[in-house]
Amino acid sequence: MPLEPGNAAPLFSLPGAGGETISLESLRGHKIVLYFYPKDDTSGCTLEAQNFNAHSDAFAAAGATVIGVSPDSVKSHDKFRTKYGLTFPLASDESKSMLEAYGVWVEKSMYGRKYMGVERTTLLIDREGRIARIWHKVKVPGHVEEVLAAAQALA
Repeated sequence: MPLEPGNAAPLFSLPGAGGETISLESLRGHKIVLYFYPKDDTSGCTLEAQNFNAHSDAFAAAGATVIGVSPDSVKSHDKFRTKYGLTFPLASDESKSMLEAYGVWVEKSMYGRKYMGVERTTLLIDREGRIARIWHKVKVPGHVEEVLAAAQALA
């Protein structure tokens, strides 16, 4: 059953870049911007990460923690964060269990070939762990500003 605003966000605990563990439970009481992206160091994913990074102070001022999630390894995340100076956490879900729980591990199609991959999606989670807003099939230009405005408006 697809997740909808008002649903409790599925719990997760994942390894992150820099050896940290990132869990929903440890962030209770904070607004969370959880964004799912297909792959480290690709053009769209890099632009999205750089945009979130450029607005990190504004997200912090809104009381929101930004977390990026992809199926890439922690080692890949470490390189990606270092290469682009990213300051927010990146979580690794190599098993894809969290990606599946959030409904973002989906069948995709390119040039007639079907394959499984991450659908670029962002969720805004409130301080109680409930989903406040979901953006599906995200287009990168202007997206981060829209998420920031929603995070600022969320109590």
